Amino acid sequence: MRTKLREWTNHSFTTLSSMTILLMAAALLLFLLPMFSKGLTAVFFGGTVEFRKMQAELFKRGNPETLQREMDSTQQARAEIFALLERFSRGIDTAQLESDAKTLFRQYGDELRFRNVPTEKFIELRQEARRVRDRLIEAYENTDKDEVLPILEEITNLGSSPQFVGTSMETLIAMAGDYRAAIRGVDLTRRPEYAAALEAVKEQLRWLFGPLPGESIPALAMYRFGATRRDMMEKHIRYLIWQERWIEQEPGKPLVKTLVRRDDPETGVFAGTELVPLFALVEENADAMLNPRFTFYWQYFIDDSTPGHYFGGVGPEILGTLLLTLLAILFAVPPGIISAAYLVEYAGDNVVIKVIRTCINTLAGVPSIVYGLFGLAFFVTVVGHPSILTASMTLALLILPVVIRASEEAIRSVPQTYREASLALGSGKFRTFTSVTLPAAGPGILTGIILSLSRAAGETAPILFAGAVALGPIPDFTGKWWLQPSRALSYGCYDITVGDKLAMMVPHNQFGMVMTLILLVLTLNITAIVIRSHMSRKLRGS
Repeated sequence: MRTKLREWTNHSFTTLSSMTILLMAAALLLFLLPMFSKGLTAVFFGGTVEFRKMQAELFKRGNPETLQREMDSTQQARAEIFALLERFSRGIDTAQLESDAKTLFRQYGDELRFRNVPTEKFIELRQEARRVRDRLIEAYENTDKDEVLPILEEITNLGSSPQFVGTSMETLIAMAGDYRAAIRGVDLTRRPEYAAALEAVKEQLRWLFGPLPGESIPALAMYRFGATRRDMMEKHIRYLIWQERWIEQEPGKPLVKTLVRRDDPETGVFAGTELVPLFALVEENADAMLNPRFTFYWQYFIDDSTPGHYFGGVGPEILGTLLLTLLAILFAVPPGIISAAYLVEYAGDNVVIKVIRTCINTLAGVPSIVYGLFGLAFFVTVVGHPSILTASMTLALLILPVVIRASEEAIRSVPQTYREASLALGSGKFRTFTSVTLPAAGPGILTGIILSLSRAAGETAPILFAGAVALGPIPDFTGKWWLQPSRALSYGCYDITVGDKLAMMVPHNQFGMVMTLILLVLTLNITAIVIRSHMSRKLRGS
C-alpha cells in the first residue's frame, strides 16, 4: 500500500512539474509572440513611394531614375485630388483671396506708371480698378449668395474691357469667375464650418502625401514625407474619409457621437459641395497614389533614426546598449569574483562577515532607480557630465551583488576534495584557488554573468540620469568615446513610450525597438551559454 502511494505521489509530482514547465513556456510565448509579431512590422511591411523617397533623401539609397519615374506616376495620380482641393479652397479661404485682390490692384497701378499713362487717365483707370476690387472684396465678405452672385456676374462681364486686357486686373476679374464656380454648391453661411473641416482634410492629406502643392518644405523629416507604410496609409485614409460627429438619432434625445463620411449626402459636412468627389478618388486610387509594395527593411538594425524615432532604425541604440552592457560586466565581474573568493576561501563566519553578506543581499533588492540617483550624485559629479563611463559604472554597481552571490555559490559548490588534493600535492591556497577551484566554479560563475547581462541590457532607471540620451551623436571611437553620452535600446523604448502622441503614430517602431532589445539579450545569453557549455565539457574531459 505504501509503495503504491509513493508511486502515485511520484507520478503526481512529475506531472505537476511538467505542467508547471509547460505553463511557464506558455506564459513566455504569450508574452513574446505579440511583441515579436508587432515588432517584426518594423522590418517587414508594405513600403510606399514615400518610404523610398525618404530612403533616397535621408540614407542615399535606391536608383534615382527609377524613383523619379515612380514619383511622376504617383504625382499624376494625385493631380486631380489637388485640383479639387484648390478649387474648393478658393471659395472658403476668402482672407487669402482678399489679399491677392489687393496685391493685383497695386500691381495694376505699377503697370500704369510703367506705361507712362497721363495723369488724368491714370486717375480714372485707378478709380475704376478700385471699384472693381472693392466690389470683389464685398462679394468675398458677403454670406448671402443671392447678393454675391450678381456682384460676381457684374465683375466677370468686365473681362473684355479694353483698359484691363493684358493687365493684372484681368487676373483679378478671372478670380471672380473662379469664386463663382467654387461657391456653386457651398452654403456661404457655413463657411467657418467648412474652413475648419477643410483644414482637417488638408492635415490628413499632408500625412498621406507630404506637403501640399505650393507649401514650403518642412524642416523636420517626419513632415517632409507622407505615409511611408501601407498601414499608415490606410489609417490616414480612414481619418480623411470618416469624421466623428454628434448626430441627433431621435427627436428630444441626447446627441450621439457617430462616425459619418465627410461626403455623406445627408450628414456629411461637405455634402453637395465640389469637394465630394475627392474622398472617393482617394479611397479608390490610394494604391496608384502611393504605390505600396512588400519591403524587407533589414537596414532597421543599422540605420540612424530621425528625431522622435519617426523614421530610420536602431543602429546607434544597439551599439550603445552593447557598450554599456559589456563595460558594466567588465567593471563588475573581476571585483565580484574576488569578493566571492574572499568570502568563501578566506573570511570566517564572524559578525562582520555576516553584516557584509546581509549588505550584499540588501543591495541585490534595492530598486534600480536608487542606483541611478547614486550614479548621478557620485559618478556624474566626479566625471563632470553624464557619459558611457558613468552609466556603465552605475550598471556595474547594480549587477555587482548578483555576480558576488552567484560566484560565491559556485565556488562553495566545488567539492572540498578538489582543494585537499591540490594542497596535498604541495600547492598553496592561492594557487589552489586559481588553478583548481576557480576553473571548476567557472560554469556557475558564468550563470551569474548571464543573469547580469540580461539585467544590465534591459535596465532604464540606472542610466536615465547617468549617461543615456534619446537622441545624440554615435560614439566617436577616434576620440574619448567613453566620455560621451550614448543612446540605448531600453532608454529609447522609454522615450518613445512617454511621447504618447508619437508612440501612437509609430507603434511599429516602438515594438521594433522592444523586439530588438529582446533579441540582443537573447543573443548575449546564448553566447554566454555556449561558452559555459564549452567550459563544462572541458572540465569533464570531453
